Amino acid sequence: MSHTSVFAAPFARSADRDFAVRCVLGLAPSGGADIGEVLAAVGDVKAKDAATWLSAWQALGERVARDAQDAAATGRADTARWASLRAANYLAVAVDAASAADDAERAASLFAAHRAAWDAFAADAGVRMSRIDVPLDGTTMPGYLFHADAAGPRPTIIFVNGSDGSISSLWGTGVAAALARGFHAYVFDGPGQQSLLFEHGVPFRPDWENVLAPVVDELASHRYVDEHHLIVWGISQAGYWVPRALSGEHRFAAAVVDPGVVDVSTSWTDHLPASLGRLLDEGKDAQFDRDMALGMRFSGDLASTWAFRARPVGRGGYAAVIRRIREFALTDAEAARIDTPLLITSPEGEQFWPGQSERLAAMTPEVSHVLRFTAAEGADGHCEPLARTLVHERVLDWLSATIRD
Repeated sequence: MSHTSVFAAPFARSADRDFAVRCVLGLAPSGGADIGEVLAAVGDVKAKDAATWLSAWQALGERVARDAQDAAATGRADTARWASLRAANYLAVAVDAASAADDAERAASLFAAHRAAWDAFAADAGVRMSRIDVPLDGTTMPGYLFHADAAGPRPTIIFVNGSDGSISSLWGTGVAAALARGFHAYVFDGPGQQSLLFEHGVPFRPDWENVLAPVVDELASHRYVDEHHLIVWGISQAGYWVPRALSGEHRFAAAVVDPGVVDVSTSWTDHLPASLGRLLDEGKDAQFDRDMALGMRFSGDLASTWAFRARPVGRGGYAAVIRRIREFALTDAEAARIDTPLLITSPEGEQFWPGQSERLAAMTPEVSHVLRFTAAEGADGHCEPLARTLVHERVLDWLSATIRD
């Protein structure tokens, strides 16, 4: 039976912004947000007012960052720690808003502020942290290994972010819960993500087996990491990257995707008018680009979403972007090579890749297990933003049992 979400009343006056608010609110149990200050900051922003939306998040993030700096200067370490994490998460939303406004200079400035707040938190998160940066094709993926409060080598979860998730959000998306269960947790920026995008202009790439292999190489040699119990947990668009990586990287003891993604491009193309889809299929890219440009002029929201989503793809014209993103699709041959136990979440009301968790499970029947979340539990929607505690309980229970067997 399908249920209507118990959180049907929106937190913001557009679907995209409502989802952004839900994602931030979901970080509150781990100290990554304060519900009242978030809702107070954005509650009055009008649906079409992109400038005020951006300013609201920037003002909130900068105010909380100043609180963190003042606390650090006066020796109030706990206050500084958690204010830094909240500031990093709020500023991350401002970065996304600036990207959607196609304001590269402001996005870069806000990203620098976001990263400074994150680094302040990571350096004093209340647990030991080791910087482990990983070389990749002439650049470096910055990484942070957080140590559980336990002696000796430990099972370690590598968290792989999605297309636009901030590294700071991973603390509440799974890191804090993993540490509490005795797992080490590693987070990093991959191609097209965060620092690699904003500071180095490195775009997305589909072949994540070649991204995760050097990460595994680095972690497997670390004296506090149990190389026989490495786990990878992919979030959002990493629901594609992780299975693709598992098709060529077989050193993981277990894997999680939240949710499963077989074809990234459907979240781009399913909403295209049929006439535009035919132009793409017929190779009429110039006509497709012309008609898309016309549509963008009549929809500011569409233009903003495109500017935000297209930037990390690294291609120019509209057709070129979609042709590139169509390369991010798991083939049957790749799926057949996956031999890692794989947990696939399937939230009711998945709005970006509906039905793809089940498709991934059908492609990997011998290794996969589907974990469903429902609206009746308050756990509906992409990545279950308002039910992270429930997600952590179920996922970490499965991981603990799987690596023990």
